[in-house]
Amino acid sequence: MQYIKDLLENNKQFVEEHLQKDPAFFEKSAQGQQPKMLWIGCADSRVPPNEITKTDPGEIFVHRNIANLVVQTDMNMLSVLQYAVEVLKVEHVVVCGHYGCGGVKAAMGSHQYGLIDNWLRQIKDTQNYYWQQLSSLSEADRFNRLVELSVIEQVYNLGKTSIIQNAWAERNGPFLHGWVYDIGSGYIKTQTSMINNEETLKEVCKFEMGIIGH
Repeated sequence: MQYIKDLLENNKQFVEEHLQKDPAFFEKSAQGQQPKMLWIGCADSRVPPNEITKTDPGEIFVHRNIANLVVQTDMNMLSVLQYAVEVLKVEHVVVCGHYGCGGVKAAMGSHQYGLIDNWLRQIKDTQNYYWQQLSSLSEADRFNRLVELSVIEQVYNLGKTSIIQNAWAERNGPFLHGWVYDIGSGYIKTQTSMINNEETLKEVCKFEMGIIGH
């Protein structure tokens, strides 16, 4: 119970701090949102989008799941994506993974964890495709590299959705980005260029380029 009480007390402090900065902050927030970015990230509690980008509430529209995957049959993700792109008109969509991701780690091995194994199948496929590159690395380096490669693959999956394809045809946007957050240092590392057309997307397509990443 004390933990819950502390959270509610923290909420009061949150309100007070924002009112000190801007007495009309919550009144303006209640009027609507105009975020410039959709963030597709991992559900890991160590990767809070607003905190690591030092942005305020209302600046980033957020969708999170285990291992920040973009799955073409995930209606939850697709619904968020459609609303962000077609209604909110976001200018950027970021797929942000992170080193030390438990989902990626689980996908690297053969142990069965249950329902989540089906969700992580895509990461296993990515590992299999890039195995020649990954096999020569130490276990720690392989883990980090698979995190990066998975993010790049999710950006490609994102660019192939009808929602993004239609938006590019209509307004040459939004820009897609692949990022990895380093929990150990706090820094974000970019994994792709800014992508807003089919030609740039092809540069991260594993079937055409084979290996990508910086």
